[in-house]
Amino acid sequence: MSDSQGEDSRNGTPEDPAAEEAPSRSRCPLCTEPFSAPRILPCLHTFCAACLGRLEPFSDLASHAEDSDSGSDGSWLRGQRQDRWLPPLSLLCPVCDAEVDLPPGGVEGLPTDHVALREVWLETLEGTGLALACDLCADGEAAGHCQTCRVCLCPFCCQAHKRQKKTASHPIVELRDLKGYAHLEKPTPCPSHPPEELRLFCERCNLPVCQECVLGAHRQHPYNMAADVIHKHGDSIRELVKVTQRHMGTLRGALDQIQGVGESLSRRAEAVALEIRAFADGYMKAVEEHRDRLLQSLEELRGRRETQLLLQKAQLQQLLQDMQAGVDFTEHLLSGGSDLEILLTKGLVEKRLQGLNSVDYHPHPVADDQIQFSPHEKAAPIQSYEVFGAVLNGTTDPAKCVLQGKDVGGLCPGEPFGLMLLCKDGSGERVARGGEPVRVTVSHQERKDRATKATVCDNQDGTYQISFTPKEPGKYTVCVFVRGQHVQGSPFAVTVKNKFRQHRGLFHCCTFCSSGGQKAARCACGGTMPGGYQGCGHGHKGHPGAPHWSCCGNAEEASECSVKQPGEDPAHRSLLRTVVL
Repeated sequence: MSDSQGEDSRNGTPEDPAAEEAPSRSRCPLCTEPFSAPRILPCLHTFCAACLGRLEPFSDLASHAEDSDSGSDGSWLRGQRQDRWLPPLSLLCPVCDAEVDLPPGGVEGLPTDHVALREVWLETLEGTGLALACDLCADGEAAGHCQTCRVCLCPFCCQAHKRQKKTASHPIVELRDLKGYAHLEKPTPCPSHPPEELRLFCERCNLPVCQECVLGAHRQHPYNMAADVIHKHGDSIRELVKVTQRHMGTLRGALDQIQGVGESLSRRAEAVALEIRAFADGYMKAVEEHRDRLLQSLEELRGRRETQLLLQKAQLQQLLQDMQAGVDFTEHLLSGGSDLEILLTKGLVEKRLQGLNSVDYHPHPVADDQIQFSPHEKAAPIQSYEVFGAVLNGTTDPAKCVLQGKDVGGLCPGEPFGLMLLCKDGSGERVARGGEPVRVTVSHQERKDRATKATVCDNQDGTYQISFTPKEPGKYTVCVFVRGQHVQGSPFAVTVKNKFRQHRGLFHCCTFCSSGGQKAARCACGGTMPGGYQGCGHGHKGHPGAPHWSCCGNAEEASECSVKQPGEDPAHRSLLRTVVL
């Protein structure tokens, strides 16, 4: 992709990616020739291995190429890649401009696109003028196809195939009779053991393997036939496609909103410019100068908002294109690929779709079209002339919004905390209306998994009452957002101190049992027993009928003591004698 083409794709008129012509599945986007040794990049775009080898590197490894005598055709990648001291190499995808990292083996280490190879094979069968080579001798031109071995055979090998006892019963079909067959399969050889075909799937390594792999590197690993596990793994990929498609719908809606706001903003800006010109035509030089200043401020405001919208639009369009490319590739793989082909690219597809689905984006426009002109607003004098008129954007500026009441100390668990948000525009003037999207998050700095819910009350006058109740002691981080941006003073910390009064007595059934029958032991429940016992006993006067604390009489074990601790009030010391005894 040239620089001008890349610039047009980012700054040009918006187009629906789905409306663009679908790329050929059998030809390389770079050389436009049928794929030769196709390799899949992490962004799910396929190219010939030789074409990828000719690309310039994008990472710091490019600095080593300048000292190389191999030229700039990219062939030095394969040799330089063997040096262990070099950093990982990355390339820019020629289709989506995404930076992709190459594996340690370089281009040859990328996964092979077996679906693309089959597309080339089928296109050849359709009579494109290309000849298929014999899969056995590799010298003659293929004329037949063994339905059992799934290999192409030249006339000589066809005869030999029929003469051999082991393959004599295999049906051989002439290639011209196979034209139009869209789901013909060729055996996929094992990269580690080329004579063997990939038929098994290692559950531990999450890779297709052959019989030799099971007996060697994957010995004692659990495995199954590829045909038996394709349903489970295929369903997981389909669920990822559904999630991605939902995001694509949201992105399309967001782009439509941005387009509408941009058009409305342009129309409104032009209307305000006409009002400004009509108002300024009746004045002399001072008024004309004032008019120019007003127009300049309007264009600056418009430029800022258009820049924000264009930036958001470009980001969402790129994300949509990436998702569309990923979904197209995956749907084609699921609909046209064999079980083994799906399993071979399963990990790559899942990684790409999961990465796209985790991208954070804002589906709502970051700017609006709220621009107004006030002809009665008094402006600064120009050349001693009093002039009127000002451009009002009427939009809340998060950087100008102020938090009141956030500097509070001595907060305890269960105690409500409140503060006021005062919204202001870009000039620092108070916004006297409500309806702003205010969002508040309260999180414990040590316990990230326990979020505290905050409530926001819109007073409809530009102020918002924020309140929350912390339940645990510690430091909390409070973030206040307006239109997705932090307001002035956000985030800030709130410290909650624990003043929980611990029990100093025993949680017992009665004083008689806990003290071993001593008469002098007493309990805060106030119960007594006959015979001179000063504490409580089961079934006797004053016993609460349940286990309780001897220091305060509270029947709830996980509670706060309701009496002052020893040293605070001497009158309560005698209630703790059960502990001493």
